[in-house]
Amino acid sequence: MRVRDPKGIIEFGGGISQGHLSKAGRRSVDEVRARPLPDSILHLIWREHQISRAEIARRFKLSRSTVTEIIKELLQSGFVAEVGIGQSSGGRRPIVLEFQNEARCILGIDIGATHVSVVLTDLHGQILVWKEKEHPVRSDPDGTRTLVIELCDECLATWAGGSERLFSIGVAVPSPVDPIHPEWLSEVVVPAWRGRSELERLNQHYKVPVYVDNDANLGALAEHLWGAGRGIDDLIYIKIAHGIGAGYILNGKIYRGAWGIAGEMSHMPIDPGGKQCVCGLNGCLATFFSAPALAERAGELLPDNPESILTTEKLTITDIEEAALASDKVALQLVQEAAEYLSIAVAGWINMMNPRMVILGGSMARLGNLLLEPIRKKVKSCTLVSSPETVSIEPGELGSQAVAIGAATLAVQRAFDQHHFYRREPRTLII
Repeated sequence: MRVRDPKGIIEFGGGISQGHLSKAGRRSVDEVRARPLPDSILHLIWREHQISRAEIARRFKLSRSTVTEIIKELLQSGFVAEVGIGQSSGGRRPIVLEFQNEARCILGIDIGATHVSVVLTDLHGQILVWKEKEHPVRSDPDGTRTLVIELCDECLATWAGGSERLFSIGVAVPSPVDPIHPEWLSEVVVPAWRGRSELERLNQHYKVPVYVDNDANLGALAEHLWGAGRGIDDLIYIKIAHGIGAGYILNGKIYRGAWGIAGEMSHMPIDPGGKQCVCGLNGCLATFFSAPALAERAGELLPDNPESILTTEKLTITDIEEAALASDKVALQLVQEAAEYLSIAVAGWINMMNPRMVILGGSMARLGNLLLEPIRKKVKSCTLVSSPETVSIEPGELGSQAVAIGAATLAVQRAFDQHHFYRREPRTLII
């Protein structure tokens, strides 16, 4: 879906056929050929990395002359190159075609609640440059926008030819993303931003398309394609950082709901008699498991535990993580209590969605079994008999880089969804 904005173009991730990268090996030729033939052949070369003209002709049931004409155009684009002679099963040995992953580069941006991360990748998701900096994103929108461009410029300057070969940008934001107005942000989640991301600045600055989605959705996408969820069609990715968010992969695709707010796990009511949440409900998970909630709970525990290495002064999630890993009594109690509340939400989702896997990502996932084991134990006692036998609760493999990698992956996928995208010159804008 494309949204035209008077200041630029921002596109939403909802129009993506997310399954087409991970499931392409099992898709029929008829499905692939729903797109223009050169696009389909280029996608096949991307997927296989190396392949011969003869094999392309066989898979698409085309004449070799037709394939030759199409390959001629693809070779001129720079996305494909001839790299040598392959093995022969009889007859003349074939010339091998190879997709050029570094023909263009992609920027993936993770705008978190307290940090900005930027990754520069090639067209196959391989990290070329990584930059990250802590920043009060929730309270400083202008400074955040400036920092995003600074880190993007640093990434492009580090990799030779980055600025000239930049193809598109993916952005993860800590807010639900409306498929009709992807430039909007939730004023409940990030009130200081006053409902506007102003990400069209990226479009104006770099003159390439910008694609936007929720951070947990993109973490789910990255783990599904490149991490712990490879080969799993139905999974839930839970991002645990300043707050909690979740992304669903259902039938190999991200599920966003009607208005892009599916997965707002922080606002799942856990205790109707609990404190009022910013969303208006009482006892949401965010009132028990979030940076402010954990800091408040630590303040209640510390007077009786003076030996703790924690303090109530600007207590962060990272402080709690490090103290728990150091076996601090208060930190361990905070993690245990948080895991108890989180497990209630996870158990409910398993009963409703019946995923094969639950992946814990974000910074607190590094606590490993300190967080995972209490959740696994609770889930076994709170879900249907068949679910605990089939669902796997695992840490993410991509760690703190998952969301930025997912943002870059979003941009790569959207490139393949553009007809004849390989004809577009570097640094030109799709209108």
